[in-house]
Amino acid sequence: MAALLSFKALRAKLGDRSRSACYEDIKLGRLPEPIKIGRNNYWSEEVIDSLIEELQEQSDD
Repeated sequence: MAALLSFKALRAKLGDRSRSACYEDIKLGRLPEPIKIGRNNYWSEEVIDSLIEELQEQSDD
């Protein structure tokens, strides 16, 4: 089972991005929609890590 990131952990992994910046990225499709468990939102750490790697590769080109 993949690890899940809370919203706070997601923000930290993305370099302490603001809440509004993260929600804007979700709205624009740059971040995946969250997995809702109860009242809380979570993201697959594996998916977020893949997105970060992809962005790093694009910036290297």
